Amino acid sequence: MSILRLKLPTDPRWVNIVEKNIEEILTDHAWCEQKAATNAITIITINSEFPDLVTDMLALAKEEIEHFQMVNDIIQKRGLVLGRERKDEYVGELAQYMKKSNNGSRVSGLVERLLFSAMIEARSCERFKVLSENINDKELSDFYRDLMESEAGHYTTFITYARKYGIGIDVEKRWKEWLEFEASVISKYGKSETVHG
Repeated sequence: MSILRLKLPTDPRWVNIVEKNIEEILTDHAWCEQKAATNAITIITINSEFPDLVTDMLALAKEEIEHFQMVNDIIQKRGLVLGRERKDEYVGELAQYMKKSNNGSRVSGLVERLLFSAMIEARSCERFKVLSENINDKELSDFYRDLMESEAGHYTTFITYARKYGIGIDVEKRWKEWLEFEASVISKYGKSETVHG
């Protein structure tokens, strides 16, 4: 996944943890999709003056809700239950970094939100790839391979808009800083049956 430029790959043994509690990974994944849809709507709410961004975020939010439904369908088909929403500590750490890095300008705020979003999509994409290649469950392997491609597309959308609207900001330099920070965060995870855990 060199396109994503992540500094620290996920240890494939993480999948062994996931396989011990499929219900938990599916519940966590479902709520990740819901949060991703909400995030896209938040971007629209704060930046409604950009018609192209609004159009693409609407499409992205719709796709994320469709993914939520797809995961929920798998949960129900397997006789499992969609559990309560989980707190995502990994995303929480990224959100804190985003808030501290925003210098208060609208442009900076938009770029930070877009890079925060791109970072989550990049790691989710990488995790889905690891799942698709290592899980001993044909249905889930195929499912995560398909979703991996979708997440890569979302990552590209966020990065593209950060570059487009980051007037006066060195977006490439800032993205490198995000990648370094994310590596320091993800090094603490990979021990639980959640998408980013």
